[in-house]
Amino acid sequence: QVQLVESGGGLVQPGESLRLSCVFSGSRFERFQTYFMGWYRQAAGKQREFIARISSGGITNTADSVKGRFTMSRDNGKDTVYLQMNSLKPEDTAVYYCQAYSNEAEYWGQGTQVTVSA
Repeated sequence: QVQLVESGGGLVQPGESLRLSCVFSGSRFERFQTYFMGWYRQAAGKQREFIARISSGGITNTADSVKGRFTMSRDNGKDTVYLQMNSLKPEDTAVYYCQAYSNEAEYWGQGTQVTVSA
């Protein structure tokens, strides 16, 4: 079984930055390095939205809506992925979720709230 724990959310003003972290933990049979990882967000009253994904080798795909402002990375030595968010806008306000997936399974974290407001 895999557990994902997000952190780093909070209240910031427009134009500021945040870095979200997601720590992966699992049994000795579940290796972080074998999983694709993703970030999604869900604003109040809206559907969950794809933000970015990263392969085990570090290749990333980022949604057009945040490209140029958000960057996803992973540290295979720390079993952690990050989402660096710059130039935040009020429309970035949402709960941000971490995802781990492979051919056999998919896991989600509990989410971390990001609020962008003046």
